[in-house]
Amino acid sequence: MKKLLFLVVALAMTFGVSACAKKEKNLEGSLEDILDKIYENGEYPDSFKENTIPNLIVIEINSENVTRFLGTEIDFEEAIASESNWSTSAYSVCLVRVKEGVDIEKAKADILENVDPWKWICVGVDKDKVIVDNIGDVIILIMSNNQGEAIHNAFLALNEE
Repeated sequence: MKKLLFLVVALAMTFGVSACAKKEKNLEGSLEDILDKIYENGEYPDSFKENTIPNLIVIEINSENVTRFLGTEIDFEEAIASESNWSTSAYSVCLVRVKEGVDIEKAKADILENVDPWKWICVGVDKDKVIVDNIGDVIILIMSNNQGEAIHNAFLALNEE
């Protein structure tokens, strides 16, 4: 009888935890559309709005440049980077849509461990300002000393839409 009661309680707890777990959807649209939403919907410091990161460009990440942007090779469907074409501030936001079956947690850990926050010639980002997170199959890598938290919050808000 105790075993049966234990089993019932264990099952109830399992279903309770899974019912309360955060539901994460896959983000729809192109990575460029997702990036546009992040930039449009974020609450950024005035310095960002005043264009202290000028001339943002979008670069396609491919097999030839993946380690420059992510620090490691991962299996992805598509990936882009948003960086300044010219600036005195270190800044990079990368979006990666991983292939089905990729271990997202391992991919995020590999990126965080291997990415170079000092990849620019004269500037860099403090290691504790590097953010790697995901919503569904999209991983975001943010390297910014000033705007990282605002960009991260705008990204996370996409899961609530």
